[in-house]
Amino acid sequence: METKNKPAFVFEKENYRLLIIGILVNALGFILMIGGAAESLDDFDAQELFSFRRITIAPIVVLIGYGIVMWSILKKPKAKK
Repeated sequence: METKNKPAFVFEKENYRLLIIGILVNALGFILMIGGAAESLDDFDAQELFSFRRITIAPIVVLIGYGIVMWSILKKPKAKK
């Protein structure tokens, strides 16, 4: 009699949840970088283009998002008893 093995998933539910959270945090970081467009080509607003949000906050948020994604991939599933 043959026994069929159930296919095992590499990730568990918690890994997928962390992966989705990391992707959403990345998306938030890239959304924070959006903007700074001028109404016309003759206008240049350095304050808007080089704002603290775009230069500092957004890259930090993106790096945190990538860290969460890496953590979700490398996290080992809990041992089943």
